[in-house]
Amino acid sequence: MTQQLRIYVPPHPLIKNWLAMARDAATPSVLFRTAMRELGRWLTYEAIREWLPTEEVTIQTPLAATTATMINAEAPIAIVPILRAGLALLDGALEVLPAASIYHLGMVRDEETLEASCYLNKLPEKFDPQTRILITEPMLATGGTIVAVIEELIGRGIDPSFIRIIAIVAAPPALQKLSQAYPGLVIYSAGIDEHVNDLGFIVPGLGDAGDRSFGT
Repeated sequence: MTQQLRIYVPPHPLIKNWLAMARDAATPSVLFRTAMRELGRWLTYEAIREWLPTEEVTIQTPLAATTATMINAEAPIAIVPILRAGLALLDGALEVLPAASIYHLGMVRDEETLEASCYLNKLPEKFDPQTRILITEPMLATGGTIVAVIEELIGRGIDPSFIRIIAIVAAPPALQKLSQAYPGLVIYSAGIDEHVNDLGFIVPGLGDAGDRSFGT
């Protein structure tokens, strides 16, 4: 069976509520950051469902021994926030995955060509190939940045099937590009918007997530 990119838009009312707050141009930076943190938390919660390896263990309750299911503590988990906007989702993701390692990757997009380039790379030379990677990237617009990031991860030993992406808003150009390049990829997004304008911004979108998060 041919694999296809899977994108999930969780119908949770809290995700819808915080997405509305993030979209609203009247939302001040302090509340926008709260919205991003909450979206990071809830989207991570949804994204790791049936994804993390578990193991059966025996524990002792106050009354008797019983079997229980726990996350395998030896399975590596890493979060890769794409700077700088991806940092806005990081705190929420860490509330769900507090033991995850964090590897920062700074990407900047040329405003004329819309091509992405890397200005900071804190990825290791090689990952344990069993590492689960969660990428935090608020906007999947043209797809250039996220493809560059995934290629960096593949070059360091990660299979795309071990990658999950959480995004606030995704647009068709990025989804089409990701589907062609990585058919087994899984994305969790709070919404899917109609198109990308000539400046590379998602419409209706929520503006520049980095500028709005950091008040710059």
